[in-house]
Amino acid sequence: MNYHALKMPAQVYGGQGAAAAVGEIAQGHKKAVLFTDRGISANGLLQKPLKQLKRAGVEVALFDDLPTEPSVYQADEVIRRFRAERPDLIVAVGGGSVMDVAKLCSVLDTDEYTVFDLLESPGAARKTVPAVMLPTTAGTGSEATPNSIVLVPEKELKIGIVNPQMIADYVILDAELLSKLPPKVCAATGVDALAHAIECYTSNKATPFSDLYALGALKLIYENLENAYSQPENLAAKQNMLLAAFYGGVSIAAAGTTAVHALAYPLGGKYHIAHGVSNAMMLTSVMRFNKPYCTDRLAKVCDALVPQPGLDKNAKADWVLDWLDRIVQQVHIPTDLKEFGVRPEDLETLVTLGMDCKRLLNNNCRVVTEADARKLYADLLLN
Repeated sequence: MNYHALKMPAQVYGGQGAAAAVGEIAQGHKKAVLFTDRGISANGLLQKPLKQLKRAGVEVALFDDLPTEPSVYQADEVIRRFRAERPDLIVAVGGGSVMDVAKLCSVLDTDEYTVFDLLESPGAARKTVPAVMLPTTAGTGSEATPNSIVLVPEKELKIGIVNPQMIADYVILDAELLSKLPPKVCAATGVDALAHAIECYTSNKATPFSDLYALGALKLIYENLENAYSQPENLAAKQNMLLAAFYGGVSIAAAGTTAVHALAYPLGGKYHIAHGVSNAMMLTSVMRFNKPYCTDRLAKVCDALVPQPGLDKNAKADWVLDWLDRIVQQVHIPTDLKEFGVRPEDLETLVTLGMDCKRLLNNNCRVVTEADARKLYADLLLN
C-alpha cells in the first residue's frame, strides 16, 4: 500500500503568551491533574496555567514531583496516584519526562491493562482522559509524538511505548515557559531536536509528510539554536526552537528515529546520561556511517539550509555532516563517554543493549550489524 498518514495533536497554540489558552481549553472540565517537576514549580512557571485553570472553575491536583527520565516503576506509581484523583483533564508543564508520564496517564485511567502490559503490547492503549501539553524545553517533541519513554532497570535500557492514542489533544508552544531554561539544557534538548529531524529525514519510513516537517525543523534549528543557547533572553529564538522541536515530534510520529537513538538508549538506560547528550554523542558518527546510503537526502538538507550550487551531492552531504559536528561543539556538549564512567570493558554490554533496539534500527537507511555498533561505540570510548 503506497499511502501515508500524518497523526498530530488536534489543536496547537503558539506564540509568546499562548499559555493563557489553558483557560479556554479547560472550559467545561471539572478537575485537572497538573503534571510538572520541582524545578518548574520553583521557577514560578506554573503561575499562568494555574491562574487560567482556576479562572475556568477547574479544581487542580498538582503533581509537582515527577522524576527525570523515569523508570517504569516510577511511572506506575504516578499512574496510581493519578487514577485516585479521578480527573477529566490532564495538563503537563515540563520537559519530555513530564509529558511522557502525563501521556501514559491519559491512556491508563482503566483497569483493562497496566503500564507493564503496554511495554509488551502498546497497541492496547486507549485514550481515556484528554491531555494538554506545554513544553518547557525545546527538544524532545514529546508534545507531538505518540511515544512515551521509560527506563526498564532490569534491562538497563530505555524502551519506547508507542501508540497514536497517546498523541496530545492540545499543545501550547509559549517561549515564556523557556525564559529560565539553563543554557546547558537548551543545548542538549536543541541537539535532541536536531537528531530527530535529521534521523526522520533519512529514515526508511520517511514520507512526504515527515519530510516537510523534518526539513522545516532543520532550517529553524540552523537559524536559531546557537542564539537560543548563547542569548538566554532571546525569546524569539526560543520560540522558533519550540516550533522546531514540535516539527521534529511530528516527523517522529510519521517516520520514526533511527540508529542514533537506538545506540543512544543504552547510554541513558545503563549510565543515566541525559537523553539529549547521549543522542549528541552518537549523532555525527552514526550519520557519517549512514552517508553512503543517504547522500542524496543529505544533499537536499544542504540545499534547504544554505544553497551551494557549486558543490556536488557528495560535498553537500559532507557540509551537512560537518555542520552536525560543529553545532555539537559550539553548544559545548561533551562527547567523550569516559567522562560519564563508561569503560572500554563495557563495550560488549553496550553493543548487546544497542542491538536490542530493533524498532529503531529497522528504520535506519543502512543495516547496522554488531560489528558496526561495536565500532561506533569504540570510536567514542577509545578516542
